[in-house]
Amino acid sequence: MQRLVVLGSTGSIGVSTLDVVARHPDRFSVVALAAKRSTERLFEQIQQFRPRYAVLVDEVAAAALRDKVKAAGLATEVLAGERALAEVAALAEVDVVMAAIVGAAGLLPTLAAAQAGKRILLANKEALVMSGPLFMQAVRDNGATLLPIDSEHNAIFQCLPATVAERDLLANGVEKILLTASGGPFLRRELRELERVTPDQACAHPTWNMGRKISVDSATLMNKGLEVIEACYLFNARREQVDVVVHPQSVVHSLVRYVDGSVLAQLGNPDMRTPIAHALAWPDRIAAGVAPLDLALIGKLEFLPVDLQRFPCLSLAYQALQAGGSAPAVLNAANEVAVAAFLDSHLPYPRIAAVIAETLQRCAAPAAGSLAELLAIDAEARRHATELLGARAA
Repeated sequence: MQRLVVLGSTGSIGVSTLDVVARHPDRFSVVALAAKRSTERLFEQIQQFRPRYAVLVDEVAAAALRDKVKAAGLATEVLAGERALAEVAALAEVDVVMAAIVGAAGLLPTLAAAQAGKRILLANKEALVMSGPLFMQAVRDNGATLLPIDSEHNAIFQCLPATVAERDLLANGVEKILLTASGGPFLRRELRELERVTPDQACAHPTWNMGRKISVDSATLMNKGLEVIEACYLFNARREQVDVVVHPQSVVHSLVRYVDGSVLAQLGNPDMRTPIAHALAWPDRIAAGVAPLDLALIGKLEFLPVDLQRFPCLSLAYQALQAGGSAPAVLNAANEVAVAAFLDSHLPYPRIAAVIAETLQRCAAPAAGSLAELLAIDAEARRHATELLGARAA
């Protein structure tokens, strides 16, 4: 029986995780569930899974949830605040932590899980993008296990040699990692029309059902840029060993090319329960509730080069990766600020990339020697990005 904490349990990844867990009550028990402020959905999850702890970052929402739990006669202890996220992630009785809190907010609890030597199912790419060297060192120093949940990185993990140690993955005949990208909702939209796209249009992903921030990142292809950076840390890859190819059907989740000419790919319907079930049960396999893939029904699979004029955010991610130091953290911070402004209708869609580019130019990005230094760099980047937004609104 594996004892599980789900960080971000009310989001799309968290809900999918609990769907898989519910199918295997003999294998998994839920110790803690955590979210930002989604009181009603978290209360429903508490009723179903009866965790020992529930956490809401928002203290007002936590107080309301505490009252509901008490009135229902449930034994779950409701905790509040960001510190509580890290506390439940590091609990001694916990075996597995699903790290699915979106954005920089997921860094501290995910790092706490690494420092506690947990098996981490990593769905929060920003944590690794922000703190790659520090995070991977914590994983190594504390004997933690890191399994990727992003469909692309999970696919790569499945296509790489199973017997090779982490540090030697790409020394074992691997020539290239190919990350697939759907291209999002604007793959074929006229460039001149992008100035007028709305948040709802940007969030209308053609194949995946995701949260709004991630959906915008998919539209700009920043999600793929973050995934390139994440892949380099996860698989000890160099920048030139990771490429991106557009694949609108989202059936081939990523590929690995070997020096002998072989290309291994992982295929499946676009359903996050597949990589979640793979990581939950690894090295075993369990049912995920996902429909079988019918290639004859799909009919064709397309692969296209990336148009960097259409997707400048991908270029910015490669630039940050090349610059090194804390440039990826600056990239991530500026992107979070710009995407939030776009979702609030305060920034035109094409200006997302412009704000990120100008923030990267403004901010020094030395290598961070500690978490405190990293958080200070993150805060400075957010300040610069916010100032740019203010200047454009003036």
